[in-house]
Amino acid sequence: MKFGSSGVRGLASELVGRPSGLYTEGFARRLRSIGFEQGKVFVGRDLRDSSPAIAHDCMAALAAAGFQPVDCGAIPTPALAFYARRHGAAALMVTGSHIPADRNGIKFYGPKGEIDKADEAAITFHVAELSDQYPWPPAHADWPTDHQQALAAFRDRVDAILAPRALSGMRLGVYQHSTVAADLLVEVLRSYGAEVIPVGKTEIFVPVDTEAVGQETMAKVKDWVREFKFDAMLSADADADRPLVIDENGELFRGDLIGLATALFLKADVVVTPVTSNSGISEAFGFSVKRTKVGSPFVIEGMDAARQAGGIVVGFEANGGVLLGSDCPVNGRVLSALPTRDSFLPILAVLGTMASTGKSLSNLRETWNLPVCASERLENFPVETSRGLMRRLADRNALQLFLAPFGSVADVDETDGLRARMASGEIIHLRPSGNAPEFRCYAEAASHDRATEIVAIALERARDTTNESEAVQ
Repeated sequence: MKFGSSGVRGLASELVGRPSGLYTEGFARRLRSIGFEQGKVFVGRDLRDSSPAIAHDCMAALAAAGFQPVDCGAIPTPALAFYARRHGAAALMVTGSHIPADRNGIKFYGPKGEIDKADEAAITFHVAELSDQYPWPPAHADWPTDHQQALAAFRDRVDAILAPRALSGMRLGVYQHSTVAADLLVEVLRSYGAEVIPVGKTEIFVPVDTEAVGQETMAKVKDWVREFKFDAMLSADADADRPLVIDENGELFRGDLIGLATALFLKADVVVTPVTSNSGISEAFGFSVKRTKVGSPFVIEGMDAARQAGGIVVGFEANGGVLLGSDCPVNGRVLSALPTRDSFLPILAVLGTMASTGKSLSNLRETWNLPVCASERLENFPVETSRGLMRRLADRNALQLFLAPFGSVADVDETDGLRARMASGEIIHLRPSGNAPEFRCYAEAASHDRATEIVAIALERARDTTNESEAVQ
């Protein structure tokens, strides 16, 4: 178990019980050290089989630490974060986001919002400090609940983003699978006048990674788009902080395009986004661009710095999650800042842009004319294996040899992993996942087929290189 790009993650079997209590106690100690001595801590969860037990363990640990846990049940992460922020309270979300069902995690929020890297380090220190001394189990109880209140507050927020009936005439699909946004997303889209057809709801947990959508998932959504003739198809990951948007042809509308659409919709002055987002997103769109490492804490840190200069600050990641760094005017009202990933704002921003311009999603993609991106991952790729590969490729000669099928390396950005710009202008970005045993590759090229080919070849070479190295050892 360790902190990754957002929250602490690990095998569910290693998180249930004492470990979840231990990390919650570390969080409680961090809260006290920053002056939040006691009070309510709102607790939410996703729909994984292990999440209810972990949430109850966390609430028991919070009560033992002198705080007042409030059970918000199965709820989208942005809804929980918004509700806690509105009350000036802390929060804790039990979710593994997009990672497989046998894994889970915990996201932590202080009274000012999502914790940063300094908070993570402090919690990790407390966990190590307590180690075997932490008493377990504390008493479990029936905690007060605020599920409906938290959902209602968030619903009021999203109901103000577009004009009434703004989506009238649109035919939309919602892939419900096992996301906590399944029913709320359908309700919100219908409230704006769209014809909405929900599909694919499951009782079994389905991990959906919006940054590396699997071929099986894409095949499903293409069939649904063709069958129902959708203008767009929408979904989200398990805890609904990452949107999934599919165009009218059944093609993925990538997360960085979702972020760009949202920044333009909100008339952003500054955009903060990781290096993995499309390199074509630049000042040419009318906003300044700040690049960061991958992970919401880094984007939030960048937004905090950008906000000092004033203006509207929007952050987003290549997975589509949008973070609103400042209050901004929308539809004649003020949309308050929410510096944590949200799937509802970007989905509505994309659909609102379609409605106001009369353009389809594929038309919007063509209008922006950005480099074509692709990304994929090697799953069940041990963390140490990833680190070993990255250490070897840190040598420029080794990197050139590894990337030889793509030509000569022109320059390398080491902000997060190794992002190589080739002499051809193509980009190949290699990095280990920050929160799962996965190795990721991102590519930019002139066509979708070429970008996809680059990713496939690079990941195959990563697997072969590590297998050869392990065989020698």
